[in-house]
Amino acid sequence: MRTQLPSLLAFAARSRVSGGFGWLDDAGELLDRPVETWISARMTHVFALGSLLGHPGADELAAHGVAALRTGPLHDAEHGGWRSSADDAGRGDEERGDDTKAAYVHAFVVLAGASATAAGTPGGRELLEEALGVWEGRFWDDEEGLARESFDRTWATGEDYRGANANMHGVEAMLAAADALATTDPGTAARLRTHTLRAVERVVHGWTRERDWRLPEHYTHSWEPLPEFNRDRPADPFRPYGITVGHQFEWSRLCLHLAAALGEHAPGWLSADADRLFVAAAERGWAADGHPGFPYTLDWDDAPVVGARMHWVVCEAVAAAAVRYAVTGDPRAATLQRTWEELGDRLFLDPATGSWHHELTPEGAPSTGTWVGQPDAYHLTQMLLLPGLPVRGSLAAALRAPR
Repeated sequence: MRTQLPSLLAFAARSRVSGGFGWLDDAGELLDRPVETWISARMTHVFALGSLLGHPGADELAAHGVAALRTGPLHDAEHGGWRSSADDAGRGDEERGDDTKAAYVHAFVVLAGASATAAGTPGGRELLEEALGVWEGRFWDDEEGLARESFDRTWATGEDYRGANANMHGVEAMLAAADALATTDPGTAARLRTHTLRAVERVVHGWTRERDWRLPEHYTHSWEPLPEFNRDRPADPFRPYGITVGHQFEWSRLCLHLAAALGEHAPGWLSADADRLFVAAAERGWAADGHPGFPYTLDWDDAPVVGARMHWVVCEAVAAAAVRYAVTGDPRAATLQRTWEELGDRLFLDPATGSWHHELTPEGAPSTGTWVGQPDAYHLTQMLLLPGLPVRGSLAAALRAPR
């Protein structure tokens, strides 16, 4: 691929701000926005991976991210957990930022702590332990085997909505935390993997399998699917209406990471479900509207709803194909991986930044219907690293594995 990790990390380093990492525009300049926890945590994870690889400057950037998440304005020292966003003075919802405590956000803080722990970043283990305490104490619903969605700042009021997206990233985070703790705290690692299996079984082996591999994203507080949710806001960046093709690829890949983490104890359905999800996303999503690439969303009859092409969807398609090929040796997965990589370099790559345009029209022109700028190096970094690595529960563990 023409896309290269060193140039991407150099571009991403420009997002550094005192409170964490900010939102970059298409020229690599910081937008005047509050600092967002999901971006700061993702970037901390990215630089921790860079640290594991020995990239110059990655150690210090990962340490900056850890310190910002532990003691900066995003961290709520009074009530615990992390605000969704804040300015550098820590001002929240009523002034500039969002004091909501969201599972999606906290999953990435756990991931950042896990990768920083694996990389030996100062404060990484402490961040991981605090974030896991909040995740398991506030979000994880052991009766349901899934995570709750969000709360107000004081944890007094919870949101009725439940979502698969936050749980998907919770699965990723718990797998990463289990790997980071496997040798020093095997009991916690085993518990987290059990939580992960329960979540995957409900979402994938349950609701998605029952709907012929069309994954429901939205639910009531009692986990009844809401197939018509946000029909009037179909291009929402986090809760779009219908079937999100990129998430089908992500869940498929996570099934294989979980199977690798469980080893001989992995149930047979994990690999089988990963296969069915991958095929459904590839066959129903690719060029569904006659243009190359994957529409952002499909309806329940597999017709395109939002035709925009999102960079992260292609990244997850490539990553899923790479992991599928590594696990199964399926030559079709290798062929699809090369096809999708070529599409990414041809249409999404921005030579001026080293990153990718985050959104394109179906015809391949840069667009801003859902995403503005290039704030996120997470999907692209993982896509660049996964091919050729051994499949483990987490990317950090794969980077540390002998090859």
